[in-house]
Amino acid sequence: MVVQIGFGQKDVSKEINGQIFEESSNVEGVNIINNTTQVTTVSDVNGMFSIVVKEGDVLVFSAVNLDPVKRRITVEDLNSVSIVVKMTAKEVELKEVIVNENANITAENLGIIPAGQKKYTPAERKVYTATSTSVDKLLNKISGRTAMLKKEVNVEKKEMLFHKIEYLFEENYYTERLKIPAQDIKGFQLFCVDDADFALSLNTKNKTMSMFLITDLARKYLTILENEK
Repeated sequence: MVVQIGFGQKDVSKEINGQIFEESSNVEGVNIINNTTQVTTVSDVNGMFSIVVKEGDVLVFSAVNLDPVKRRITVEDLNSVSIVVKMTAKEVELKEVIVNENANITAENLGIIPAGQKKYTPAERKVYTATSTSVDKLLNKISGRTAMLKKEVNVEKKEMLFHKIEYLFEENYYTERLKIPAQDIKGFQLFCVDDADFALSLNTKNKTMSMFLITDLARKYLTILENEK
């Protein structure tokens, strides 16, 4: 009877609260997935979240600007008022190649902007504005605003790459061809867009090269998953 009751308690689900911490990056909108039940939620602007779990469940925390984290739920977690999850910001420089399907029709040859003028993404325009004058450049360097804006550029580029890979392959390609577990597909996609060569193949719409590179990336990612067990 005692043994049966002990095992029964492990199957009891409970909603727990938690908070994600990262000193230099945004913790709003972090995806939290319960690998056991596939229940998902996202963090708020302060990194706060709540999710239903039971002892032994594994939570996966992921975001385009943060390194993914896995956490196995313990009895102590279930009995805590709130759990704390520390994540690390990603610092990845990606080479961006702009592909224009209508290359012959541009703002330059239409006379809208001068020929040779640099084009900026919204995040890049913020960096340019923050560093355009010597006084602003000095003040923003002291305040750290320029560094923060440059990080926004990297996150913006990574988000665009992530959206591209989401539509590149069907789910069964990951599970059947690459042998990636279904619950780890999102994490694998984030791992892929961190690779400079793969990012270049996405930006140039070279699906053949993407398929070639993703096979080796899958092998590396499966090794990482195996080492985490």
